[in-house]
Amino acid sequence: MASVESSDLDTQSLTPTRDLGAMVAGLKPEDIPESARRWAKHCILDWIAVTVGGAREPLTNKLIEVALADGATGKARIIGRSETLIGSQAALVNGAASHALDYDDVNERMLGHPTVPLVPALMALADESTITGIDLITAFVAGYEVETRLSDMTGVAHIDNGWHSTATIGTFGAAAAVANLMGLDATQCTAALGIASTQASGLRAMFGTMCKPLHAGKASSNGLLAARLAAQDFTTRDDAIECENGFAYTQADGFAALPVHPRSNGRFAVEENLFKFHAACYLTHAGINALRKVQRETDFSPDQIVAVREHVPATHFNVCNIPEPETGLEIKFSMRHTAAMALSGIDTGAMGSYTDEVANRNDLVALRRKVTIVAKDLPSRMQAEVVVELADGRNLVGKADVGLPEPDLDLQEQLLSDKFRALVTPILGEARTNQALEACLKLDQAPDAARIFDSVTG
Repeated sequence: MASVESSDLDTQSLTPTRDLGAMVAGLKPEDIPESARRWAKHCILDWIAVTVGGAREPLTNKLIEVALADGATGKARIIGRSETLIGSQAALVNGAASHALDYDDVNERMLGHPTVPLVPALMALADESTITGIDLITAFVAGYEVETRLSDMTGVAHIDNGWHSTATIGTFGAAAAVANLMGLDATQCTAALGIASTQASGLRAMFGTMCKPLHAGKASSNGLLAARLAAQDFTTRDDAIECENGFAYTQADGFAALPVHPRSNGRFAVEENLFKFHAACYLTHAGINALRKVQRETDFSPDQIVAVREHVPATHFNVCNIPEPETGLEIKFSMRHTAAMALSGIDTGAMGSYTDEVANRNDLVALRRKVTIVAKDLPSRMQAEVVVELADGRNLVGKADVGLPEPDLDLQEQLLSDKFRALVTPILGEARTNQALEACLKLDQAPDAARIFDSVTG
């Protein structure tokens, strides 16, 4: 669903908060073509898989313990768990659990993780009242559109100044998704975005800690709260994004309002989604792929390596460049260590590969110390170039670009189904895994969207 170019309209007349609110209120199931529906189902399928995988992580246990201690028991379910909580706490826990492994999807325009703030809030609502599958998909697409369109307006300065867009932009997306699902009108949807704006927060300094997954949970929970308050005519500003001292003024240097009216032949942003097949920060993926490609084309062993130079955009340095990771979580944000893992033949898509033991393995530590990360201007933040220097004097060169959506949806569905089974089957068994997989892929036909979560809860 592409935007009209800014030159097509006088940007001085734009009112981003109200324009986005009107778009959210106006999006209906009949507006979502089959391709976008399928992409949305793939996002939700992937979300369930990574949430099951993160359901027993220490941070998930801690959040549930605190919620139960606060008496937050309710009827909203938790993926991969038997506990039930009130909606706001379920959204918090499911959101954090789904980002705990850092294995969830990304979007290049958002420069963050689009799905983890959205689905937990929608799931909490679906557990409280009967909602059709196509209505949930429509709400998901609405939230995704807000995330990417608002990111287009805020620009990269928002990220480069230390904000985590999954947390900040994700709060707006969750509010929009819930507002659409609740059937709020344009004024109320605008209010939901205004209420979201004053809650949007999350620091990139927290990468490598439990607070990064917490960002996704807070975005989901805060977005749910924003929409619910909007439905009660809670007061806010209807220009909260663009006004002086508002969201853009404080968090987005160089903010530029853009129209949100779609082209008649446009695609929805969900059709640009990028899925992870390495369980680490997405900005490590191009380097991993480039090194694997070099090694496939010219077979060599780690002990033949003299040095590795990995060329990446300078913006990677304060995202995923922990030089000497000591924990499994820190590995996910270390280009040097993931490079060493890739060159050593370790499965970077397996959960068991990201442990404290792997972070401190002598052979991997020695190899990662041969890796130098070099800043280079590249056409995209999703690209990397590598040079591997071997003891025999050869310099092997490779490059990779992980910013291109998969054009073959059948192949994508197969890859995601394989990932789903790999994450879910060891925990819930083959029968329940297959039930959940089938239900999710038929979500747009479901009379009750909550049923797709039956096999992965309780």
